[in-house]
Amino acid sequence: MRTRPAICARKRRYASEAEAVAVALAAKVTLRPYRCALCRQYHLTSRTKGMKVLRP
Repeated sequence: MRTRPAICARKRRYASEAEAVAVALAAKVTLRPYRCALCRQYHLTSRTKGMKVLRP
């Protein structure tokens, strides 16, 4: 998944995958962390089609 610079700038950044996973599991909607190719940090996405979904 390629993140555009404008999207990356708007999204919240997480320094570690563990931090992003904790936030994703606490959310009321299904979220999945991914490493951004631009900032090299982690963002969350709700897009899960064909992706591995986190299980609590």
